[in-house]
Amino acid sequence: MKIFRYKAVDPEGKTITGMLQAADLEGVEQGLISLGLQPLSIRPVGKGLSRFLSYLLSRKIKRKDIIEFSNNLSVMLRAGIPLLDALQDISETTENSYFRQNLNAIVRAIQMGSTLTDAVSAHRDIFPDIFIRLVSVGEETGRLDQSLKDVAEHLQRLETLSAAIKRALIYPAFAIVSTFGAMVFWLVYVLPKLAALFRDMQIPLPGITRAMIWLSDVTTRWWYVGVLFVLFVFVCYKFLKRYRSFRLRADGLKLRLPIVKLIVHNKALGLFSEQMRILLVAGLSIDRVFDLVADVMDNEVMKQAVTTSRDDILAGTSIAEALRKHPVFPVMLIRMVHVGEKTGDLENQFSFLSGHFLEILDDITQKIGKMLEPVVIGVIGLFFVFIILGLLLPVYDLVSKIGAG
Repeated sequence: MKIFRYKAVDPEGKTITGMLQAADLEGVEQGLISLGLQPLSIRPVGKGLSRFLSYLLSRKIKRKDIIEFSNNLSVMLRAGIPLLDALQDISETTENSYFRQNLNAIVRAIQMGSTLTDAVSAHRDIFPDIFIRLVSVGEETGRLDQSLKDVAEHLQRLETLSAAIKRALIYPAFAIVSTFGAMVFWLVYVLPKLAALFRDMQIPLPGITRAMIWLSDVTTRWWYVGVLFVLFVFVCYKFLKRYRSFRLRADGLKLRLPIVKLIVHNKALGLFSEQMRILLVAGLSIDRVFDLVADVMDNEVMKQAVTTSRDDILAGTSIAEALRKHPVFPVMLIRMVHVGEKTGDLENQFSFLSGHFLEILDDITQKIGKMLEPVVIGVIGLFFVFIILGLLLPVYDLVSKIGAG
């Protein structure tokens, strides 16, 4: 998607300028016309500026804003408030100016005769595809309020999933940063001064102390080599990530590492179950559902399992049997899918599974600190034992010699 700067005239004859995100010039023109605007000029912004603006615009409106909007609009429609009035009321009370600007554009488009689906489709940089799909289903079935409630619940589950992952990573990140910071402080600031003191006193140094001083000298003099090495590893990782074979190995490793696999696997299963649930609610065919689920899976092993399962299903295999061929799907998930196929209630089965894996993730985030605490304490303890021995042994030798003399 690119950023385009436009100048257009609204139905009242006022000139409006702004920026839109679209694939090409034709997409911008169609988007403006759907909003009831007559384009005067459209031109792309520079590539660097376009990327920068895309970065900013994509972060101006958060998922929580869309959740709140969907919930509020659903409640107001259920209360019998007309769609236009509800949208105008929500727009007036929206604090996010960029979101309010887009809601006003949607209101204008509907006033010009567009459906809500067409109006929000012109703002795909804000509203995810599943939102647009469910709004379309709601308008077709006359149950727009329920569709908006469904999409709000879906986005809230994704938000809960993201929050659980962040909570799970807070303690390990803090432990690693604090331990690394303590090591750097001792090696760069404390040890050089003590080493100089030992040299001045001409104290013979044991091997452990000499090793500490050598490590301190290397850290102080060659720190930039470490920084360059980290950058080199990062660049290599980014480069290799472009290759599917590397992603399969890296993501497969994540599913095998202790503790890491608990987070990665349950996150992937939660995302799979939730996407299956909401896409089935949207009324899509099962092959299309699997296509879209594969697109959103961020673990290459899971993505491959979903894609292969889709091919097996198209060949006549049941969903449960297709999933059973892949070890990444647990027995409980396969059994519940099997029951859902038998009863014709797959949506509720995936709804339960989604909630189940979210609960597991939440439980992991509560326990991960306790699981990692012994490891962190052990690493820090070994480091400080190494430091203390390196400092005390020379002093002990000196005191022994003084006592002997």
